Amino acid sequence: MYTKSDLIKDFQNIGIKPEGTLFVHSSMSAVGKVKGRADTVLDAFMEYMRQGLLVLPTHTWSEENNKNNIFDSQTEPSCVGILTNLFMKRKGVVRSLHPTHSVAAFGSDARKFTSGEEKRDTPCPREGCYGKLYDRNAQILFLGCSLKNNTFIHGVEEWNNIQNRLSDDYKEYTIIKPDGEKIKRPMKYHQAPVEDVSGNYDIIQKPLIKKKIAVQGKIGDAKSFLCQARPMADLVSEFLKKNPDLFLDDKPVPQNWYK
Repeated sequence: MYTKSDLIKDFQNIGIKPEGTLFVHSSMSAVGKVKGRADTVLDAFMEYMRQGLLVLPTHTWSEENNKNNIFDSQTEPSCVGILTNLFMKRKGVVRSLHPTHSVAAFGSDARKFTSGEEKRDTPCPREGCYGKLYDRNAQILFLGCSLKNNTFIHGVEEWNNIQNRLSDDYKEYTIIKPDGEKIKRPMKYHQAPVEDVSGNYDIIQKPLIKKKIAVQGKIGDAKSFLCQARPMADLVSEFLKKNPDLFLDDKPVPQNWYK
């Protein structure tokens, strides 16, 4: 059974920078047996990143979320796992006001990082939190999950104006702020010629490791990947210039593109 100290050692071994910005996609079940379970995992992350910025997605794009297209940041549950739901309720954690792709952050500048999302009208705008991950050259950790979960790449496709990734129409959301103020926000949503374009995002795993933009390791029992946001985005942008429809199938990226 793993302890908080065990997990912190694993963070060090995989190369997480405690004073940087860390974005975590997670599968709690993959971590294995932890004393104190999910709360201990969060304790470990928050202690380790206390001098940096810790960010987790708290997305609400599923059909079960936002009944009547109303997003209340204080009560709307996340659809991306137990760690995200527990994290956003912790003291000192700030949740952004994006109605479908919110994030929660902990750190000295968490409020600044999450601000302004209620002004955006696409899932992962360059000016929003996912763009800020690029600006800060954040590390993105896939804790027990694959790069199929790489929401950041949705952003990269959006910033490169890849066709047929965003809807032409808008959904009208009502955002309820923590102080009770209501904001109307029209929002585009993800779409693609294939059912789930993100299901092919893991074809960049081999290039990222080859270019030393990502490393593999284990945290608890969880096979994990730690990626650098900025060079990952830059490399994928190069790939998309060669083939804008790169992610419409699972064909490997040509090796001569990244040797």
